[in-house]
Amino acid sequence: YILSLLLPVCFIYNEMLYFKEILVFAISLHGLFSTIGIIENLLILGVVGFHVRRSVISVWILNLAASDLLATASLPFFTLYMARGNTWTLGTNFCRLHSSIFFLNMFVSGFLLAAISMDRCLVVLKPVWAQNYRNVQRVGKVCVVIWALAVLFTIPFYIFRDTIPLGNGKILCYYNYARLLPAKLSNLGSLCKERKEALAFMKFFLAFLIPLLIIILSYVAVNNQLARRGCRRPFRFVRLVVAVVVSFVLCWAPYHIFIIMEVMAPRKHPAQIFASHALPISATISFLNSVLNPILYVFSCPDLCKKIRHSLGAVMESVLAEDLAEFARRRSTARSSISTITLISTTEYNISSRRRRSLQLPLHQLRKIYADIFLIL
Repeated sequence: YILSLLLPVCFIYNEMLYFKEILVFAISLHGLFSTIGIIENLLILGVVGFHVRRSVISVWILNLAASDLLATASLPFFTLYMARGNTWTLGTNFCRLHSSIFFLNMFVSGFLLAAISMDRCLVVLKPVWAQNYRNVQRVGKVCVVIWALAVLFTIPFYIFRDTIPLGNGKILCYYNYARLLPAKLSNLGSLCKERKEALAFMKFFLAFLIPLLIIILSYVAVNNQLARRGCRRPFRFVRLVVAVVVSFVLCWAPYHIFIIMEVMAPRKHPAQIFASHALPISATISFLNSVLNPILYVFSCPDLCKKIRHSLGAVMESVLAEDLAEFARRRSTARSSISTITLISTTEYNISSRRRRSLQLPLHQLRKIYADIFLIL
């Protein structure tokens, strides 16, 4: 009874096992997003962290890449969970930690994208103020506050995440809204529903709607200010704004819409069933934002692209130089060995030739040699 009360979508969620094509598609996307995201975010952290002079933009990018790296690095475990038929085998603590990383990235990404938009807005609207107060130290403090707030908002999702054994032997890594509540409460169902709705709307407003509004309003303000100054908006700026808004909406909107739909629809309603089936795929698509962020924010900067190409070129040159040096060393060793063998062979040949010649001397010459030796002695 408690399972059916707390987890109305658990059994519907398990029906995903019968949708083999959807499951294979989701697992394939997980592997693709994880591989690309880990590689490009590690590349950005390495290049921006060690080969780019510290600046306001580099601080934003480093924090965004760190958050996206956490998200993409957690994907293989989610992929394993789906591949095993939505059965969690890694323990309760790791279930909570793994799920918390997803929600932490959700909040950090939304907050950082909003902060980056506001930063660009202040540079255009308040250039004097930005010149005096916009520096690496202050932006670093803002990033610390963003991470702290994201951790704070992630705590409820950590608390209510749990491993829940089902009757068919499977173990779900899912919400348990009855945690920290007495089991015999008369209004247990209503309290669990309130918690579920509160978490769903908190995610929707704090991690999606408010950051999206800030992003849109910031770029609208920048566009209006540039229009009043008579400045022509560069095509790169317009393209970046459109790409940021579109990618954020396309990656996160399906997940939040289906979460709200699943929470608000009556139990076993077609809308709830559809939302429950769509949630795994929409959660997978949300990880795409961690793959697109580096492309949008980093590769839109030509100077940073040159740094990345230069760093990759330096790495490849270093690897090739090591390989060539090793090849030259082996070749030199081989030549030395061949020369040594040739010298030894030549020496042995000369000695043997001399021996043969000495053995071929006439008898009277041998007698003369021995007589000379005796005279010396």
